[in-house]
Amino acid sequence: MTPRAFLPAATALILAIFVAATLIIYPLTRPARVDFTQNALFTLSPETRSVLDTLEEPIELTFVYTRQVGQDYPQVRAYAARVRELLDSYSAVAGANLKVTEIDPKPFSEAEDQALAAGIDAVDTEGDDPLYFGIIGQNTVDEQRVLAFLAPEREETLEYDLTRLIARLDRPDPPKIGLLTTLPGMGADGAEGGYTLLQEMKRSFDVEPVAVDFYALPEDLDALIMIHPPELTEWQSWVIDQFILRTGRVVMLVDAAAKTSPEPPSRRVERRIRSDLGRFGPVWGVTLAEQAIADTETALPIQAPTGSGRTGIIRHPLYLSTPPSMMSQDSILTAPLSRSVNFASSGALILDEASPIDKEVLIETGTAPSWIDAETAMTDIGVEDALALYEPTEGARALGVRVHGTLVSAFLDGRPEPVLPEDPVMAQFAAEAIEHAQPHISSSEREAEILILADADLVDDGLYIDMQRQSAFADNGALIMNALDMMSGNANLLSLRARASSRRTMTRVEAMRDEAQARFFEEQAQLETQLAESEARLQELLQIDSRDSALLDSATGASLSAEQQEELAQLRSEVLATRERLRSIERDFRRDIDGLEGWLKFINIFAGAILIGAVGCFVWWRRRKSPA
Repeated sequence: MTPRAFLPAATALILAIFVAATLIIYPLTRPARVDFTQNALFTLSPETRSVLDTLEEPIELTFVYTRQVGQDYPQVRAYAARVRELLDSYSAVAGANLKVTEIDPKPFSEAEDQALAAGIDAVDTEGDDPLYFGIIGQNTVDEQRVLAFLAPEREETLEYDLTRLIARLDRPDPPKIGLLTTLPGMGADGAEGGYTLLQEMKRSFDVEPVAVDFYALPEDLDALIMIHPPELTEWQSWVIDQFILRTGRVVMLVDAAAKTSPEPPSRRVERRIRSDLGRFGPVWGVTLAEQAIADTETALPIQAPTGSGRTGIIRHPLYLSTPPSMMSQDSILTAPLSRSVNFASSGALILDEASPIDKEVLIETGTAPSWIDAETAMTDIGVEDALALYEPTEGARALGVRVHGTLVSAFLDGRPEPVLPEDPVMAQFAAEAIEHAQPHISSSEREAEILILADADLVDDGLYIDMQRQSAFADNGALIMNALDMMSGNANLLSLRARASSRRTMTRVEAMRDEAQARFFEEQAQLETQLAESEARLQELLQIDSRDSALLDSATGASLSAEQQEELAQLRSEVLATRERLRSIERDFRRDIDGLEGWLKFINIFAGAILIGAVGCFVWWRRRKSPA
């Protein structure tokens, strides 16, 4: 073979070897990745990997995204790329058990029909076509679950949402939730209808009511929710204690002054407004305060008496509206919440710092709340009366707490002796339940996950549902549903945390903005105050008091004395100078930031060319110096 023919043949052979090696090696090395991002954006959590590794049946995910519409929105376009990258990471770990496809639902296409039929939101845009941006999940029995719209502001919980969707498809049967409550709106005493939260629970879960006189909990419960529970007997407390140690999934809503508590059947019976943690509190290191809590910082605007027989919208310190900024952004329970959680005459949870049990404050009040007597909080106390009783304390108070980890029994001496009911028929049923009770255990068989909220009234529709529009204006229901969904699902979901966002702020620009605000805004406030005083004095000099309060020759100030005319001219000069200085402050405020922006543009546009040119000049210079 001649050298001229050898070179093309060798090139073709090398290319063929490279393509073959790529096709062979890529499937083998696809799961192996190196993540150099600061917040490990492309590294799946161990919990997600565990869910993907243990899939029992193939899952199909369809990413629905209208590319042409999304291109017009940089934030959506960037987030779509983030979603694709995350889905690719999921597919690399799950292998054949997870199939990921993408469709572009163009107008009047089969893809658009598929997206609409699955429940993907069609979001109106400024153009003619809507934006579809969601995920459809489907398992082998054709059950579907969807993420109707992937909001960019929910990026922190994207991994949790995807992992939860996959876990639910892998286990299609609805979780079984036990409900123990004395509130009529939550179905106590067989009440029909009920609060919106109860209806949502029934749509998502298999809800098993627990009678207030129970001797055993329903079998195979995935989680238990207790909302203003009855005063428990020793046997009932032991039954719940053993459920917590074995299953470990409980949501507890207790209250110091439950406004939604039922009225007693007769005046001789005292209304039960308080429910607490009973024997569990000291063991967990969490107790409910005796008094209700008021907070002017988070006071909720409500319609209340304003005096003289009138009512109006006014902020009431006994009704709290805790914004997301006062909730934990690290916990998956509260991180997805974008609106406030509202409370009514709430209690407060007191944490024992010496307790070894792991606890996390999820929701808290402002920094200067006040204690209010529980009986007083139950009355229709007005805003003025509540403020008159307000005595600020130092430090925020916990409204929501997560207890997790290994627990010990609240019954150190073992199982208590039950007291049977007097009715012989009921006594027989109770005896059978007692006979089938599992043996006593003294510590957790699995790590517990317990959410405690210091207000039972937050499930009331009036606190978070607009009844006319039938829509929520606060995230009370979302908090409870999120907790139940997480606790009743795959155990790995409990450990998933909110992830850091891929959005990177320009820290230098933010620092410059903060510095400019500190430097200029203080001077601006002083100048505005000076300007207001000067203008007030100017008007005072121009105004001539007379019987008819007429303004006499205000343009020239002819009616003023010489000293007043001199002061008038000086004030006018000061007003003009102050206004000019204010305008210059507005210009100076962005001067440094605009200068940095100019340098960044210069570097991005010319730095590469300058660097290459400099390297070329250096190489040319070295060659010229080298001897021939």
